This record gives sequence, C-alpha cells and structure tokens, in this order.
Amino acid sequence: MTVLGERSDGRYTAIEALQVRDIKPRIGSEVRAGKDDLLSGEYAGAIRELLEQRGVLVFPQIAFSDEEQIAFTETLGTFAPESVGEKLYKVSLDTSVNKQADYLKGSLYWHLDGTMNDVPILASLLQSVALGNPDEGDTEFCNTYAAYDDLSDEDKAEIADLRVMHSAWNTLFYYDPEPSAKTLKQMMAIGDRELPLVWTHKSGRKSLVLGATARQVNDVDYAKSAELLVRLRDWATQPQFTYRHKWTVGDLVIWDNTGTMHRATPYDPSSGRLLQRTKLEGEEPFA
Repeated sequence: MTVLGERSDGRYTAIEALQVRDIKPRIGSEVRAGKDDLLSGEYAGAIRELLEQRGVLVFPQIAFSDEEQIAFTETLGTFAPESVGEKLYKVSLDTSVNKQADYLKGSLYWHLDGTMNDVPILASLLQSVALGNPDEGDTEFCNTYAAYDDLSDEDKAEIADLRVMHSAWNTLFYYDPEPSAKTLKQMMAIGDRELPLVWTHKSGRKSLVLGATARQVNDVDYAKSAELLVRLRDWATQPQFTYRHKWTVGDLVIWDNTGTMHRATPYDPSSGRLLQRTKLEGEEPFA
C-alpha cells in the first residue's frame, strides 16, 4: 500500500488522503479516498502523475453523483464536453438509451479515442451506473508505453519512423463485414488521419499508436502492413501489459488515453448495462 502527497520539488510522498495499491506490475492502480478529498482538488496533481505512470486508476465504489463526477473531472484538467455539448455521455449499446449505440459497437475492439483529431483527449473517466449480466461487459486496458519499452531494439529501429493511416470507417468491418454502401459512406465522412506508429511524448516517453482505426502503414505492402499491425497489437495486449476491470456499481475508472488502448468485452444490449463518461481535453498532439 502506497500513499501519495506532493512535495515542494513537485514529486510525491506519503500523506493520509490517498491510499494507492498497484493492481499489476505494469498497469493499473487502485485508489481509495474520501469524496471530499477527491472533490477538493488538493490531490489532483498526485492523481495526474499517478495516472501517467500507471495508465489506469480504479476508484472502487466511489459512487459519485452526476454533479460530483463532473466536478471531480474538472479538478484534473480542462473538461471536454461531448460533441453536442452534454457533459455526461451514456455508454450503452441499447439504442433506446443512446441513439448512437450502433457507433459504440466499435468499442468492443482495441482502440484509443481521438485518432481522427489533431489532439486526442487526455483521459476518460467512466463510472458504472447499472450492470446487466455480471459475466459480461468488462472493460480491458493495455499499457502502450510499457509495450513499447519492452520491444526489442531491432523492432524499435524497424518502426521508429513509420506512419500509419487511421480511418474511423476501418472499425466498421470489425463488427459488420458486409456493410451497406450508405453505412460505409457515413463512416467515411468522419475522415482519415495519418499518425506516427510511435508517439514521442513531451515527457520523452514513447508509446505505440495502434487499434481498430489503424488501416495501413504508409509505403508498406498491404499484406506486410497488416502483419505488422496485428503483430504489434498482439504484443501490446499480452497479459503483462493488460488489466481487465470487472465492474461493480459505483466504480469509477480513469485511463490515460494517450498511453493506453481499451475495449469493452461483449454484452447483451438489452441487459441494462449503463456506464457514464466524462473526459479531459487533450494537451499534446500526436508526434
């Protein structure tokens, strides 16, 4: 059990408010703290640093109200509203709950959010509101910093300068291998973006940029491109780099969207499973 607090040099030392336990050596920490301490913003710096180090933070059964989840998010950085301005996004495959539920089918495959944007979101905060079948609908995460760090020197040299075309529509073929022309055109309208395969962050650390939107490595034969992207995805999602969260109602999970990928495990859309998400604005472009 470790407990963090800020020192005058900007690093962190022991205090009483945050009880932190690493879940796995390479990813994930559980944080236990009182609501008042979290909402005060006093420990936001410690939480931000821990998030960057560990990739995923779990606050078991903190059970924030809607207003508290929004307020807590605002302590950690610049709040990012949804595309139509709402602050809370309902994560459900039930179209009666979320009219965009069909788009969320892509969330069942490894991805990071915002590959179509110049600056992807920094982090997402997801809280469980209701659960369906307890054996379905877990959320998995993988640490793409750690995955890059453990690559061989040969692999790092091979991929150092590669660029990859990412397309939102590429995810469509994961869950609908024979989409209609109309559906494909709608997805293609979201656009494409060329991104580095290796993201060199302002901190100097490097992470892999992969996932279901990754369509083609530039200037590489299509078959060799597919082989490389699948091989790297398999590498990054090995057990030592991954954490699977089994939800209980009231859990809040934060993940660093710039250094992890995530996916939901399949669940029945009519099961009643409902999570709600808030987000933090991105702070650095892909580079």
